[in-house]
Parts: sequence; C-alpha cells; structure tokens
Amino acid sequence: MNPSLLTPETMSIKGSALLDKIKSDFIGLNTQYVLADGSKSQRIYLDSTASTLMMGAAYRASEKFLAHYSNTHSLLHFSAKISTKTYTWIHNKILQFVHADPKEYTCFFMGSGVTSGMNKMAQTLRRLRPERDMVLVSMMEHHSNDLPHRKHGGKVIHIPLETNQKMAGKINTEILEKYLIQFSDRINYVSITGLSNVTGIINPINDIAKIVHKYNVYLIVDAAQMAAHVPIYMSGFEDNNMEIDVLLFSGHKTYAPGSPGVIIARKSFLESIEPEEVGGGMVDKVYPDNYFVTKKFPDRVEAGTPNILGAITLGASIHVLETIGMGIILKEDLSIIQYAMDELEKIDEVYIYGDTNTKLCPRAGTIAFNIINMDHGLVASILNDYFNIAVRNECFCAHPYVEQMLHVTHSKELDECESKDNHLTWKMEPWMGMVRVSFGIYNSIKDVDKLIDALHTIIKQQNTFRNNYKVDINGDYKHKSFHFSSTDFFSLTGAIDQDIQSL
Repeated sequence: MNPSLLTPETMSIKGSALLDKIKSDFIGLNTQYVLADGSKSQRIYLDSTASTLMMGAAYRASEKFLAHYSNTHSLLHFSAKISTKTYTWIHNKILQFVHADPKEYTCFFMGSGVTSGMNKMAQTLRRLRPERDMVLVSMMEHHSNDLPHRKHGGKVIHIPLETNQKMAGKINTEILEKYLIQFSDRINYVSITGLSNVTGIINPINDIAKIVHKYNVYLIVDAAQMAAHVPIYMSGFEDNNMEIDVLLFSGHKTYAPGSPGVIIARKSFLESIEPEEVGGGMVDKVYPDNYFVTKKFPDRVEAGTPNILGAITLGASIHVLETIGMGIILKEDLSIIQYAMDELEKIDEVYIYGDTNTKLCPRAGTIAFNIINMDHGLVASILNDYFNIAVRNECFCAHPYVEQMLHVTHSKELDECESKDNHLTWKMEPWMGMVRVSFGIYNSIKDVDKLIDALHTIIKQQNTFRNNYKVDINGDYKHKSFHFSSTDFFSLTGAIDQDIQSL
C-alpha cells in the first residue's frame, strides 16, 4: 500500500462518527422485494461499482436548491445569483477534493460518466500533439478507457499486468517503461485506471506518473471507481513529475445518481485549441461572421446549459465525503474487502480473480469470483431470486481483462471458442464471465456474512437450484416458475398518476 493513501485524517474521530451516521442515510437501503420462495426481504445492494445509491444528504440538498432553481451564467436576479455561485463552488470543491492546484487545473462536467469525457480528452490530446500517434492503456481497462483512444488517440498498445502465481495484479511498470523507451517519440499519452472495476486492484497512479513524465508523455487517470474509495492527489508534490495531467470520474459512482461526469485537466491542454463543442456560455462575443471563445474556465469547455441539479447532488456528496475524510473511507473499505476476501477464500469451490495478496496488490470496493462448475449467470440469478442480494455478472465492459483471467479457470472452454475462429461466440457462452460483488460506504460486515451464507447454500443445493432455471437464447438464466414484475414495485406513470390525484 502506498503510504500516501493513508493519511493522519484516518485517525479523525469526528470523521469516523460522521461516517457511522451517513452509512444508513442512503435512499434504497430499505427496499424490499418478494423472492422466488414467496418470502419478502430487504435488498442487500452489492452492485456499487456499476452505480452507487443516492446519498440522502445530497438528495435533500438538491431538494432545497430547487426552491431557488434558475439557470446559471447570470448574477442579475436572486435565484440566478444562487445557481451561478453554487455551480462555481462545486467546481472549486472538486478541485479541492482531488488536490488539484486551481492555478494549473480546471474542472468541468460532461456526459453522465467517464465515457464522454474520455472521448473528449482523447481528441484534445491528439489535436494538441498530432505528430504523436500512439497511446498506451493497460489490459485491465474498462471499455470507456480503451475504445475512445482507439477511435481518436491513434494506435493503442496494451500494457500487460504483473502476475503472482498466474493471477493478474497491478500494471507492470517495467514493461510500461520499456514501451516508453521503445516508442518515446510516438507516444502521446498513457491512460490507466486508478482502481479496476473488475477486481478492485489499485494502481499506484502517482508512481506511474513519475515514470511517464520522464519521457515527455502525458498521463490520464480513469478514476470512475477510485474517486469514491481512495484519496486522490493530482498535484502538491515536491516532485512535480508525480502530478496527474488529466483525471476523470463519474458522479453516479460517487453517491450522486443523475449527476454529470467530471473531467479535471491542465488548463494548458485546453487553452491552445478551440473546443469541439460550441454554443451558449462559452463565448465572449458573437458577430454575424465570427465569434470569440472565452478564455475563462470552466466556461470555455462547458457549452450550453449544464446539468445544474445533477451538479448540486454531486457537489453535496463530494462535500460529505471530504468532510468524513477519504483516508477514513479507505480504511473502512480495505477492512471490509479483506474480510470478504478471507471469507471467500475459505470456500474451496470459490475462485477469486486477480492477485489476492492485498499487501502487494491492494484492493478496494470490488471482488470478482466464480463458483467452480457453476455459470456466473446462474449464481447471480440465485443470489437475486432467493437471497435478494444484488450483484453484477458477465464481463463488466472489460472483455479483454476478464477473458485473460478466465484462462485460469476456463482454459478448455476458451480454447474451444478460439478453435471456432468466431469472435462473437464467447459472448453468447453462459460460462463466459464472472460474478462481481462491490461495496459502498453503506455496506457492512453483516452484508458480507449474508453473502457468504448464501454462497454456502448455493453450493450445497446447486443441483436443486440449477433445475429451477433455464438458459434463454441470449445465454441468460431465467427461473422456470418465478417471474418478477417490475410494475408491481414501480411504474412511472403509476407514480405520477397517484401523485397528481392527491393534489
């Protein structure tokens, strides 16, 4: 573990007390569903890597803001003053949250996650240095930090991972540096995840920055998973080579569903080229035959009316996380992950993917596993239908990474797919994937215990459970007799009609 990840704030009694209060203040924690056996129970939400639940404090702050709602970019009337100043405060709060020097960096919003921002930054850096036609990304990347670079960045080379007894670990920095030396005049930037959305493995982003910058190469960090789990330091080092050039994260993964994606980037990258997106708010003057883009940030890179309400919930959530202290959140996270790993490793039939030595390869938030001889979709369906435990399965938009790790447990099946010479075959195979459990600050050891108990029951009664399911044409497991109706629990028109009738 990088010592900088655990700071003196970890010992803050005040922050720990606030975390204890906040844990139970999330919308949806008490949601109940009827299960396949006819019982009704409270949902255990272990799918935070896909999207986190809404923080109650953030939601209530947004409700209060709506009483003053107005568009931004004006200080003329009272509500506009509130919207504009609050929106500006949120940008500054995020820069503070990731320790980015406001003199060097700007924060702006785009899309609903990392994808839009990553496409923008790939295009921006390619336009900034068109003579450099190569990009390095790692083998563990989500598609949102791989495909945009293939489309806009140039030729992409994938950096392999360290291995420990055939288990994939962190990014292999030795091979990374070999690539940097070999293609030093062609590589424009390196783009890596700070925390894997599949395994939860944490990469040492500042150490990697130091290596990358030796070769006049930029570093982009996909912090979609990292932002809610690990303290981030983009700047403030004695050695400025350890600084991060661009960092992106998703508001919906930081306890603010409906909020925008976040980009923090060096102003120098965005000053010298005109933005691709043009429109209202990002110009100083428009004439019939010309227009002048503002030099002011973030206005320059935020064309049009922003997602103001989403930004409000995001700013509120970030403020709460910062008040608790990310060191405290990380400490709690590492504890629950280690407990879950230890309990899973006691089950002989369970295989955990990725390096399980957390001292050499720290993890946070996420674990991917399979029960040997049981398809991931079957296990995920049983966990949902019989235990009300919400997990995710398949390949988590990280196909190359998942396929590489599956060679340890499914080599025969993969060899058969490869022999068919059909790149689409494996997508339809029921075994091609994993089960992923992921935690938020609202999860507890009790949630892990319920998961472990459920897995023991599934393994013990797997034949009985298996007989209750069939595989459809898409390779998904469907219960033969139990049918869940979403409209029994939520209907948008029903909710609206009920509300307006009560007016």
